[in-house]
Amino acid sequence: MENSLPLHLSRVQKSSLIINSFYFILHGTALLALIYYRAYSLMETTKNKDISISFKLCYILVFASELILSFLWLLDQSYQWRPVFRTVFPERLPKDDDKLPSIDVFICTADPNKEPSVEVMNTVVSAMALDYPPNKLHIYLSDDGGSSVTLKALQEAWRFGRFWVPFCRKYGIKTRCPEAYFSRKDDSDGNLGSLSSEFCADREKFEKQYEEFKERVQWIREKTSTFTSKNHPASIEIIKDVDHDDRTETNESEIPMVVYVSREKRPSHPHHFKAGALNVLLRVSSMLSNSPYILVLDCDMYCNDPSSARQAMCFHLDSSKLAFVQFPQKFHNISDKDIYDSQLRFIFTTRWWGVDGLKGPMVSGTGFYITREALYDTSDIQNDVDVSELRNKFGPSNEFVKSLHQKNIISVLSNEEFSNTLQKEIQFLASCKYENKTQWGKEASFRYFSVVEDYFTGMSLHSKGWTSVYCDPPKPAFLGSATTNFSELLVQQTRWCTGLVQVAMSKYSPLIYCPPRMSILQSMYYAEFAYFPFYCLPVWCLAIVPQLCLLHGIPLYPGISNPYFILFAFIFLSSNLKHIQEVLSVGHSIRTWIYEYRMWMIKSVTCYTYGTLDAIMEKIGMKEASFLPTNKVADEEQLKRYQSGIFDFQVSTMFLAPICTLVILNIACLLLGAVKIFRNANIDEMFIQACLSFFILIIQYPVVEGMILRKDKARVPQSATLLSALLAGILLSLGSLILIY
Repeated sequence: MENSLPLHLSRVQKSSLIINSFYFILHGTALLALIYYRAYSLMETTKNKDISISFKLCYILVFASELILSFLWLLDQSYQWRPVFRTVFPERLPKDDDKLPSIDVFICTADPNKEPSVEVMNTVVSAMALDYPPNKLHIYLSDDGGSSVTLKALQEAWRFGRFWVPFCRKYGIKTRCPEAYFSRKDDSDGNLGSLSSEFCADREKFEKQYEEFKERVQWIREKTSTFTSKNHPASIEIIKDVDHDDRTETNESEIPMVVYVSREKRPSHPHHFKAGALNVLLRVSSMLSNSPYILVLDCDMYCNDPSSARQAMCFHLDSSKLAFVQFPQKFHNISDKDIYDSQLRFIFTTRWWGVDGLKGPMVSGTGFYITREALYDTSDIQNDVDVSELRNKFGPSNEFVKSLHQKNIISVLSNEEFSNTLQKEIQFLASCKYENKTQWGKEASFRYFSVVEDYFTGMSLHSKGWTSVYCDPPKPAFLGSATTNFSELLVQQTRWCTGLVQVAMSKYSPLIYCPPRMSILQSMYYAEFAYFPFYCLPVWCLAIVPQLCLLHGIPLYPGISNPYFILFAFIFLSSNLKHIQEVLSVGHSIRTWIYEYRMWMIKSVTCYTYGTLDAIMEKIGMKEASFLPTNKVADEEQLKRYQSGIFDFQVSTMFLAPICTLVILNIACLLLGAVKIFRNANIDEMFIQACLSFFILIIQYPVVEGMILRKDKARVPQSATLLSALLAGILLSLGSLILIY
């Protein structure tokens, strides 16, 4: 580099490190004491022949739940040991743009019915307008549905981008997503002449053009016929202006190359979901631009800070063996009352700072700049390597094998050049049969083993010695649309859990596969994610067993007068106060803690449970893994309820029944148990169990309200309430039979 100064710096968050260490010592000691107490009590209980088998079984179940929670807590501590903040200095990059490496941008979409075309095209245009040399930037849109709607909309986006990109550069516009920019209430977004008459005139002109662009895209959506998402040939097209629109003189070299890619999909061939689409983009882009760095974006995650590419290069150009730079997922549609915990705060404002000190975070789906070399795993390839070996790994395309030794093969091609020289080869690379008998998805590229391709790809890269970094600048680099529909959120989380459990139950289970290949702390954080769905086991147990025992006057916890009562109270308060401290430290309120706690319980008995069952069924061959894109089309009424902090229970009964059943069970056990407590005067020994039921009902008050108090159409349907009451009655009856006899 020309400048000897570092392009980035990192510092350990010492205050967080001290708090985390202190918490680990105190809480860990308390858990060891709890395990000792439970083990000793269990041995004494086993020796006592007068104690019923049903009580022993309940005691063992509760103890097992506490052991699982303790184990998952221990894995979670891997995030706490070296939380890191990073600072970048993009102004220290080479002043000569020719010395900057080129970047390919991969954007994935699959269904124009669920992913609004205007929103997708805003992402494309924002990527075209990144603050990076246009000849070093190449945009690839993967349309996994093969829809002519998406192709025609992309052509319109390219035409609009011809004018929008120069406008942004001319006036130093910082918000380069058109929808976000024109939604602003002021014009103070720019460095150059933001209040000049020329600027105001240009802004008004482009706002009108943007409205016309949206109307054209909407017209395309309404007039174009449906598509077959799983049965269509490959289609690759470099977007050009075939209409020769000369309303504004624009040099096409001022904007990046934009390419439409729709891979071939046939029902008889596995398509490997998003990972398969990304791997086709890898091969196609190798023939057109072959940039050494790749930005991966979801179709709803637009570029909010145009300098993100330069920020990422501060790490890539200043580090060796760096696989990717991960930016946080942040969202523009999050309500102040984020009742569904859609923002995933605990990952992007707590956990990823911690893992950044442990060779970096895992791939997080979108918003990351990754090296092509890491994906190909070609760091050890020499010029004299056996070509047949490369063909076995990467497939039979000689042109692709050649690209492994080249960079920036071609910049921008004319349609004629594209058609005559590369169309046939690229069609071959995008065919569904190309990956047969190769290492695509196994030892090269984005990995296929799990439907959570980001998690498994990150683990594979780290296990081979690659590192990553987490860059969380003050201005969000990317902003997306969070899932604010309760039903869609539960479906999305179930899919993620299925993928994680697939890994957990395989030979790649992190605590088995990772330790020889990476540090124990890094292995623990991958394990914590893979085993996270197993929270469903202790949550189900602790939401049923202590309550049934409360109903029958069977104590499972020490009484208030017992010294060990302080131990259980300390563990409960310690864990929750630590959670509250994490929430408050990043500017959120106690309300956020309540929302996160509530959703953790709900997801444990629904998403985590169903995800685990799906993975087990897939493992034994009873079903195939599935992947459905989340619906990004917002229902106005549902959106208003979300913004107002009102739960929308228009959800499948499959999700509602477990939640409502456990709430009804806790209501019944608490009310009937309270009567027995006062009748038998045994509040001392039943206090913890009564408090547990009361705490669950307080946290889940919106569910109680949805079943009993609300009358609107978004309440819990009466059919779901009746079914849940029936299931709760069955659990109460079975519990009574078991505990009595």
